[in-house]
Amino acid sequence: MKKFKSVGMVFTIAMVILMLAACGNKAASSNNGGSGEASNSPNTQATTAGTDKSGGASNKKVVLGFSQVGAESGWRTANTESIKQSAKDAGFDLKFSDAQQKQENQIKAIRSFIQQKVSVIAFSPVVESGWDTVLQEAKDAGIPVILTDRAVDSKDTSLYKTFIGSDFVEEGRKAGKWLADQYKDAKEQVNIVELQGTTGSAPAIDRKEGFEEMIKSNPNLKIIASQTAEFTRAKGKEVMQSFLQANKKIDVLYAHNDEMALGAIQAMEAAGLVAGKDIKIISVDGVKDGMTAASEGKINYIVECNPLLGPQLMQAVNDVLANKEIPQRIVTEESAFTSDEAKAALPDRKY
Repeated sequence: MKKFKSVGMVFTIAMVILMLAACGNKAASSNNGGSGEASNSPNTQATTAGTDKSGGASNKKVVLGFSQVGAESGWRTANTESIKQSAKDAGFDLKFSDAQQKQENQIKAIRSFIQQKVSVIAFSPVVESGWDTVLQEAKDAGIPVILTDRAVDSKDTSLYKTFIGSDFVEEGRKAGKWLADQYKDAKEQVNIVELQGTTGSAPAIDRKEGFEEMIKSNPNLKIIASQTAEFTRAKGKEVMQSFLQANKKIDVLYAHNDEMALGAIQAMEAAGLVAGKDIKIISVDGVKDGMTAASEGKINYIVECNPLLGPQLMQAVNDVLANKEIPQRIVTEESAFTSDEAKAALPDRKY
């Protein structure tokens, strides 16, 4: 009897072991199957930014490489802050590079972005020319490029997706039209001096072109001196000092940005002149310091150039990565201000 009970107990234990082994194999089989099918699961993240190979949305963080011209003005500072904040709001990983006004630094930065395989490259070019080679490198690497604020003169427009920024020629036209209206009844020559932006840059070229287009019909409006002041306040003061020393009679100053106009005002005041009265001043940008000077009557007319391009840039990045068609030229909306209008607008200025 005891022998029978022992055999039964052994048999029972053996059955339990077999059942446990079967359950273990079933669980292992289930886990292996789940692991093997993970790539087809709808919850799996894609491996590239924008869209995955099947056309579905990607969950990988967008990496935006941005090369800025520099920090030469209040306008540029506001532009940089807008881009950084907008990238943060969009959840992008921003790789930011300051070119310090040198094209070679921007080209190095763009090549670095290509090596890092960023999702999109954006930059504000120091000058218009000399970009085809590096832009072709980005295109060959499959990285889309977006231009902001300033354009390039590349004939192959397939090298970039879009250009977001102001119409600099139109800004020059606004400045020239205001001046032409002010002196439409002039009987004597009106002597104009011009502070140009960085030589070869799109705003310097275009703002000059638009201004001259609007004043050429009046032979009394004459530019007697024109020189670059590199968009900086210090150079604006320096070049204006030389203008004052070389010319006994100056009626109007046309500055391609507020910073140069503000430097010129310092030179005028040091020479005992009243800015805005003894010499009328027209500038472009509309940054807070410039608007303040206008509200005080030191600048007579400011043509706005909106630096807050960040939101538009981030939207363009999303659209490009989603393979949406976007316009190759996106123009920002801008205004212009007399001294009285600047005084009214100043309290609400964001830059």
